[in-house]
Amino acid sequence: MMERKQRLETLRDELVERIERYRDHKEQRAGPLDKDMEEQAIELQNDEVVDALEREAEDELRQVMHALGRIDGGEGELCEVCEEPIAGERLEALPFATLCRDCAEPR
Repeated sequence: MMERKQRLETLRDELVERIERYRDHKEQRAGPLDKDMEEQAIELQNDEVVDALEREAEDELRQVMHALGRIDGGEGELCEVCEEPIAGERLEALPFATLCRDCAEPR
């Protein structure tokens, strides 16, 4: 469990850093768009990609923080739905998992 918590804490720190880089990038880009229409289109497309990556990182960070909270509460190895143990292989592959495989699969 401690190894998983350390992995989650490392992942949390990496995600926070990544989100800060995305935000820094957007602040730098806040100036006027390039005068060339093709360049403007590329800039706008790049900004959309950065926004999508930022949202993805924020979502993953929320999941990591939730998993860390469950670990701190002594529930980190149990499924949130059925309260059965989450398989070690699943936690190894997806350290922020809070559902067992059966409960995570759409019905």
